[in-house]
Amino acid sequence: MSLRIALLNAAHDGTANRRNFRRELDADLVEYDVTERELPEDFAFDGCLVTGSRASVYWDEPWIADLESWVGSAIDRGLPFLGVCFGHQLLAHTLGGRVEPMDDYEIGYRTVEHDGENELLDGVSDSFTVFTTHSDHVAQLPPGAEQFAENDYGVHGFRKGHVFSVQFHPEYDTQTAETVTSGKDELADERVQRVIDGITEENYRAACEAKQLFENFTEYVRTVQSDATARGEVAADDD
Repeated sequence: MSLRIALLNAAHDGTANRRNFRRELDADLVEYDVTERELPEDFAFDGCLVTGSRASVYWDEPWIADLESWVGSAIDRGLPFLGVCFGHQLLAHTLGGRVEPMDDYEIGYRTVEHDGENELLDGVSDSFTVFTTHSDHVAQLPPGAEQFAENDYGVHGFRKGHVFSVQFHPEYDTQTAETVTSGKDELADERVQRVIDGITEENYRAACEAKQLFENFTEYVRTVQSDATARGEVAADDD
């Protein structure tokens, strides 16, 4: 069964997001440039993905308010969600959690640990390598949410119902990591160079282990759709 997934692209230049997620997800991705206030007219999808962004979820911008409203409605209809970085924070905020600026910037290949209890990271080592880049974090989980991944910078994964989210970037290739890092003008040149020096094939290969979560997510979505079919339900629409 080919899955139809809404790709809610929150990057102001969505080219890298488009390339990376289309490479990693075995699904028919229907893309929306949410920074331009493009959103689906209905909820006729098998699942949804909210990408990273240079924005902060607490900014007072119309596109963020629009996105949060649509996402909240889609969650209420039972659509499975995957959030990445900004998407992770947007989902936390939408569900009643709290997102705050950090005292320090987390960027580069880092180690994250998970508890082995969440199916999104089935097949991934308990301690694994990922690329990170963020200056905000989920300071308080949404009510009823369960954290399943973390490191010394805080929450790196949570789940609530059909919603899964991760702070790190499992979709990144080395080109994206280098481009994003080079654009961090707010960081000291020395730190930027150290991160770039760490973008090696060895680190990238290690980080590829976390890409398993994309297959796990699509399998979860198929299970949700199969269960809905067995109960005689149909895909959510715009009623």
